[in-house]
Amino acid sequence: MKILVVEDEVVLGEQIVLGLEQNDWVAELSTDGVDALYRATSESWDAIVLDLGLPKLDGLSVLKGIRDDNINTPVIILSARNELTQRVEGLNAGADDYLTKPFQMMELVARIRAQLRRSSGQASPVIQTGDLSLDTRTSKVMWKDSMVELTALEFKVLSYLMHNMDKVISRTELIEHIYKQDFDRDSNTIEVFIGRIRRKIDSDVIKTVRGLGYRIHAQ
Repeated sequence: MKILVVEDEVVLGEQIVLGLEQNDWVAELSTDGVDALYRATSESWDAIVLDLGLPKLDGLSVLKGIRDDNINTPVIILSARNELTQRVEGLNAGADDYLTKPFQMMELVARIRAQLRRSSGQASPVIQTGDLSLDTRTSKVMWKDSMVELTALEFKVLSYLMHNMDKVISRTELIEHIYKQDFDRDSNTIEVFIGRIRRKIDSDVIKTVRGLGYRIHAQ
């Protein structure tokens, strides 16, 4: 999962990024509203954490710009503005959730998980198809009641496919959602990860759609 963190307090923003990466997500930091709006509308994200008090362009304007561009990515406002009218304004502008500062990282992570589930049509924290299940709270993967040991990148690949079940996901999309932007990306590694995952579960779970990418069917 790839998350854009928009926060002008660099130290706090980096702490949030680190906290998200410790939960096996790819997170990148934007520190002003103009950059945030450009990146939010020019790249694909699974969720956006958005501060309101931003330089160059305020957070509400960023949010409105995202929604005006018909982008439905879940947006969680993270702001020191805690008045009821301000929270209502943020939600009415298109935010999916609103968390006030100071906050606990574990609550932000839980709220992001909830939004990721909703955006993928999953109500339960455990995503399941057939004999394969993935617990989004613990990052535990089970196959036929046995735990599957995955590397961090293998887990990211499987998690993204399971959050997007019944969709064909291209190698490029997988690369964008498991690696940070400044990482040396190699599309061939996706095939390696898919092969490793297949050896640890039934090889038929992840289908190859020739010339397009990969898909996991919901059952």
